[in-house]
Amino acid sequence: MSTTFSKEEKAAMRAAAAEAKAVKAGADLEAACLAAIADMTGTDKELAETLHRLVQTHTTLGAKTWYGMPAYTNADGKVVVFFQSAAKFKVRYATIGFQPDANLDEGNFWPNAYAVTKLTAADEQQLVALLKKAVS
Repeated sequence: MSTTFSKEEKAAMRAAAAEAKAVKAGADLEAACLAAIADMTGTDKELAETLHRLVQTHTTLGAKTWYGMPAYTNADGKVVVFFQSAAKFKVRYATIGFQPDANLDEGNFWPNAYAVTKLTAADEQQLVALLKKAVS
């Protein structure tokens, strides 16, 4: 088993370090999130824009970047939901994931990430319900 990180993983770790410095320096975190989305292309960009719009419209979460990707935090600054583009890790689907501070616990077994290739209107409604539950 190799202990070497991929080029993409190393870039994500560098991005996380830069983000921590930016937070301490009082950087505009939402601008960084919007810039990360603007740098995306194709389906990744469309999906990230949709998630951003839904988060902004239906929650009070704040935007930032997390490992170089769009993320949304609660009042304590903890990431609740994040977007990971397919292109960044060269996989066939983007990911919308929820962190432990999302209030999605249900029984002993529940999903915390979703593979996404497209968001229909029905998918958006399901995502809005998850977002609302996550911040409840």
